[in-house]
Amino acid sequence: MWSLWFAIVVGCCVTRAVHADDSRRPRGELASADTVIAVEAGEHAPRLTLLKARGATAWTNQADETLPERLEVHGAAQPLVWRLDRSASHFESHEIQLVYLADSPRLRLTWLWRARAAHGPIEHTILIQNLSHDSVWLPLQPSIRFDWQIDRQAALERFWVEKGADAPSAVGTHLDALRDGDTWQGSSSSYARPTPNQPREMIPYVLIEEPGGARQGWYVGIESSARTRITLQRNGASLRGEAGLNPVPGPYRTRLPPGGTFTTPTIFLGAFAGGPDGAGNIVRRWVRAVLNNPRTLRDPSYPLMVNNSWGSGMAVNETLAHRMIVESAQLGLEMFHLDAGWFRDVGDWQADPAKFPHGIASVADFAHRHGLKFGLWVDWTQAGTSTEPRALNVEDPAIRDWLIADPPAGWKHHEPFKGITIDLGVPAAKVWAARELERIVSNYRLDMLEHDGYLVAQGSSRVDHPAAPPDPATLRIYEDSGYLWVDGSNSTDVSDHAAKAYYEIYRQLRVRHPALLLEVCNDGGRMVDFGSAAHGDYFSITDAYDPLSNRRAFYDASFVLPPAMLESYVANWPAPRIENFRYLLRSGMLGWFSLMQDTGQWSPAQRTEARVQFALYKSALRPLIREADVYHVAERPDGVNWDGIEYYSARLRRGVLYAFRGSAPDQPTHRFRMLGLKPGSRYRLRFQDQGAAANRMLAGDSLMQEGVEVTLSLPLSSELIFIEEVRSP
Repeated sequence: MWSLWFAIVVGCCVTRAVHADDSRRPRGELASADTVIAVEAGEHAPRLTLLKARGATAWTNQADETLPERLEVHGAAQPLVWRLDRSASHFESHEIQLVYLADSPRLRLTWLWRARAAHGPIEHTILIQNLSHDSVWLPLQPSIRFDWQIDRQAALERFWVEKGADAPSAVGTHLDALRDGDTWQGSSSSYARPTPNQPREMIPYVLIEEPGGARQGWYVGIESSARTRITLQRNGASLRGEAGLNPVPGPYRTRLPPGGTFTTPTIFLGAFAGGPDGAGNIVRRWVRAVLNNPRTLRDPSYPLMVNNSWGSGMAVNETLAHRMIVESAQLGLEMFHLDAGWFRDVGDWQADPAKFPHGIASVADFAHRHGLKFGLWVDWTQAGTSTEPRALNVEDPAIRDWLIADPPAGWKHHEPFKGITIDLGVPAAKVWAARELERIVSNYRLDMLEHDGYLVAQGSSRVDHPAAPPDPATLRIYEDSGYLWVDGSNSTDVSDHAAKAYYEIYRQLRVRHPALLLEVCNDGGRMVDFGSAAHGDYFSITDAYDPLSNRRAFYDASFVLPPAMLESYVANWPAPRIENFRYLLRSGMLGWFSLMQDTGQWSPAQRTEARVQFALYKSALRPLIREADVYHVAERPDGVNWDGIEYYSARLRRGVLYAFRGSAPDQPTHRFRMLGLKPGSRYRLRFQDQGAAANRMLAGDSLMQEGVEVTLSLPLSSELIFIEEVRSP
């Protein structure tokens, strides 16, 4: 029997279950310090009944969860009838689990909610286990469906952020009115390819707010690198939507063998006040607490300052690598990252003997002797034409079966590091990849592994892989962006299998190498998502490396992801004056900093300035990047007008304002209104470049209402204004 009621409080998480005398529908609540949800267990389907921020008006859901109504067994459709298993369902301090059973065929569905941190959103997953002796085909099961009851006249806004794939667009961050009759869809995949006249892919997260006043609302995000989507439809008093796997192209289906379990992508759902920055500061803290690797976060040198060899492209060799390592140590950088150009051929991840006659481990040892960590680029799911032993050769019969499609006759890779992707969802391919990565990490003595290129397959022409076979009538195989692509009815299922295999490979690698850092690149910003955030340590957020692109990509991604995870590559850019050079460096110092230049070409003044800025990053900026709240205190960068980002940590009682002047010749002064301060406190402001004469003391309410005025005489220059709360005597 369900108890009349109970409540358990552990930390800031609360679970409450009730069973009223006049109802047979068990109900419960799960809460963090920020978000409260309530659920109800119907006899045939569960329901998320409400979502709210503590002390705020609740969002009420009008619809039961839609469980699979039918599936396919032996080629025939089979209707399903679900019933609540009360004995297996439970409400615990950090978890609600409602279990439903179907008898023909025998299936078990677990509807799971978890609060894994004292603060932040609540996670939700659906698991479907096949208890029968037959393989079954499941239709699409969204991770969550909702139908919020809303005021017909209420103003609502929708907020979402683009990936910085390739190069950030002119928009990047979207805050739009959500009007009656509006329908919207945002999608994400394992390799975003911006297409003309098509919406760009999103970081899989959307926020709905009531504009004005407290700017409160709710948000949902998806923890998956597979093909996913979020939909919204406003109609009268209803706001419907869903989040989870993307059914397009379709029709979607997935095979569930006897004893197998299908797991929907986990979503997280939360409530907030304070607009996108208010929600973002909750989500970023939660990502650090729940998704990020605790060992990485304990290292006070995270995020690192890196020197990357890609400034010389594929021309890198042992001599250049040694010179860059020596220069990196002299400048105060902390890791040397050997990018593409070191290997024999695509799919043949051995050192090119002409470029690296002593091998890659000797370069790692040289870096370690100079006090640096060593990182390596590998596009490890790409097969090529190398006939060397252990290479991924597309003509090898065993490996050919792992490919997403057979190569065209006479196929050769067009770029020196792009081949044909293997499907990690194939067990043999997964085993090979795990062994190859273990060899690379161990033999080459890596401190960091970067994966690049098209890693997680999102389509396959194969009929004998674990994912569903494609419909031949809609199958399309073509070349684009240097890769072979497959679009078909099975694309989402292929991507889901491959993403889960990728996660498992990296989980195993972490167990064996707990200190290993993992960079998620994917051609710069194409796989920026919360699933990767749970398995990697930082993202390359764009494949464009100029100051404006770096600041745009950071501005966008920092709304939802911790700044320490957001890597900017700083490439050559015209900097005739030291102020321009400082502006270039600081545009890449908002999060993880990776230099991509030949520092041997720097002038003595630039080398001196770089040492100063790198030391400042490590001593004053990095502690804030690691934990401070982020506030977008100016419009998105356009390169012409001023832009800026504020960090402030209530725990440290200090912060910093990054101020950037654009190219406009008639804008020497700008006023930034600060956020996140205490109105009644006083703050000491220290201008890094302008010296003591510019320093001042201002009240918190003045800084937030009137702002701080910053003057820079030169276009394309910058300033750092450090903020420190003055303690009362």
